[in-house]
Amino acid sequence: MIFLDAAATTPVRREVLEAIWPYLTGDFGNPSSHHSLGESAAAALAGARASVAAVLGCRPGELVFTSGGTEADNLAVKGIALARQAANPALNRVVISAVEHPAVEESARYLERFHGFSIDVVPVDATGQVTPEALLPLLRPETALVSIMYANNEVGTVQPIPALAELARGRGIPFHTDAVQAAGWLPLDTAALGVDALSISGHKLGAPKGCGLLYIRGRVRLEPVLHGGGQERGRRSGTENVAGAVGLATALSLAQAAQHEQAGRVSRLRDAFIDAVLTGVPEAILTGHPTDRLPSVASFCFPGTSGESVLLELERQGVVCSSGSACAAGSDEPSAVLSALGISREVAQTAVRFSFDAAVTGEDLDTAAKAVCSAVAGVRSLGTN
Repeated sequence: MIFLDAAATTPVRREVLEAIWPYLTGDFGNPSSHHSLGESAAAALAGARASVAAVLGCRPGELVFTSGGTEADNLAVKGIALARQAANPALNRVVISAVEHPAVEESARYLERFHGFSIDVVPVDATGQVTPEALLPLLRPETALVSIMYANNEVGTVQPIPALAELARGRGIPFHTDAVQAAGWLPLDTAALGVDALSISGHKLGAPKGCGLLYIRGRVRLEPVLHGGGQERGRRSGTENVAGAVGLATALSLAQAAQHEQAGRVSRLRDAFIDAVLTGVPEAILTGHPTDRLPSVASFCFPGTSGESVLLELERQGVVCSSGSACAAGSDEPSAVLSALGISREVAQTAVRFSFDAAVTGEDLDTAAKAVCSAVAGVRSLGTN
């Protein structure tokens, strides 16, 4: 099997398994407990926090460990907006892009339904990018927060985050970015990005599912979403997942240490794969930005086919990929991301996404490209549409 669905999840790295094993067995203590087991767990948690802080270029106290990217996005969008509204009721607008992950979009919808917020949606161009010119008119005196993802999970387009964040912060508006797909592939220094909040998920990096984090700049107020014992400096209650935090910190450190080298290598393999598919299937449409895209994502529409039929045929040939975001699996609706790019409903339903981890080889992608050409031809020959 050739696994090309790494944007959905990745296997746990051996180094991560080795790092977390002690905290699942002998050192199983609750970090809030005042005995030796608890103190050992607390020390491990502090070490994980310091390790992540070194990668992100922030202070350890600016990090909140969560259950994953979805919780981190919810905490950022709801937490920052509600805290700012509490301080100033006139702040009742949030800005998101038209291609956000559902965790951000639905958090904004929650604020709209239950807290009287209005949502301003920034359009994207045909490549999926938000331009500063498109964002600027939506930065109003009433805007409480801007949330624009770093890199798109479906088409791989990378946003010009430093330029967008500078516009917002220059007007005193906090800026959050969902960096779940960017982690491991793009620079994450929070000062260079200029962001006030940033979300990461462990299982996209080789850590277990169920661990994530939110960076929140120290001066930014945050209303908790989960209430209870006041862990994580009162920002996220609940007994901390020590093993998850250690695993995420280990995976993130390993990925970012090799980021430059791996991004360059995989980008070259990705481009060769794209060329092979477009040569073998001339009618194929590459979606997303042609150059400002994740090294790890190549997504296409294959007009005249059914995306699901192509997926089934690819899996029969030993290539596992997806039709888009795993969070939208089972939906009959066309991708909202592709619709935002101006792609018609009919064409959007032919979409297939290929996403790679750092271990992908040129041989893997050569084999996959040949399978794509064969699968598309086979589906078309059956008259599937």
